[in-house]
Amino acid sequence: MIFNLSGKSAIVTGAAKGIGKAISLKLAAHGAHVTLLDMDETGLNETFQEIKKAGNCDQAICDITSREEVEKIFEKVSTANGLHILINNAGIAHVGNVEDTSEEDFDKVYNINVKGTFHCLQAGVKAMKKSGGGCIVNLASIAALVGLSDRFAYTASKGAILSMTYSIAKDYLNDKIRCNSISPGRVHTPFVDGFLAKNYKGKEQEIFEKLSKSQPIGRMGKPEEIANLALFLCSDEAAFITGSNYVIDGGLVTLNT
Repeated sequence: MIFNLSGKSAIVTGAAKGIGKAISLKLAAHGAHVTLLDMDETGLNETFQEIKKAGNCDQAICDITSREEVEKIFEKVSTANGLHILINNAGIAHVGNVEDTSEEDFDKVYNINVKGTFHCLQAGVKAMKKSGGGCIVNLASIAALVGLSDRFAYTASKGAILSMTYSIAKDYLNDKIRCNSISPGRVHTPFVDGFLAKNYKGKEQEIFEKLSKSQPIGRMGKPEEIANLALFLCSDEAAFITGSNYVIDGGLVTLNT
């Protein structure tokens, strides 16, 4: 089977819904034992039950801003199955320019998106060295590459994710740890639906269509499409790829500039 992950142990953060859920389902379908991490207990259990029908998985409530929680869970996974794949997907968005962004909001985005990923990278690298190598995929964003209106804190955090990707890839070549990032454009997830319901009540469909058409390809991405790319990067078919950022955005970055 192409993209065979049998015998591989994976951790996916932000696995309860959206892109994280899609990646978790995809990795499990191709043979990986997936440990799902999230703070959303209800969503996490739903994803767990869905994967359990066809694959191997575990779940754990985890606040990635807590170094102690992350280290404890990663150590448990590593001891039981080793660690071969890490998907750093957990993160939050924020709307606002530099003047609109409060210090509290900036700290919240930084703590989850940057510091939380740092905790997982640190624990993940340690576990992968014991396992003889592995693959890390960080979820960045096109926000790290182009200017997006009213996304100051979010853009800063995703720029950090991109830079950390390059650093990890460079530092751990000799440990057989590959590290790449994915930079999605606008993807239709539950977050998008919630954002529209909160900010455009009664005009959800109108704004949804407007946002969809703002991308050259004429629609938003699907979580499954991001998952397909993640699967490839985690597989042996991508063994020659490290230190790369993959833009998957329906042409927004290159065709709109």
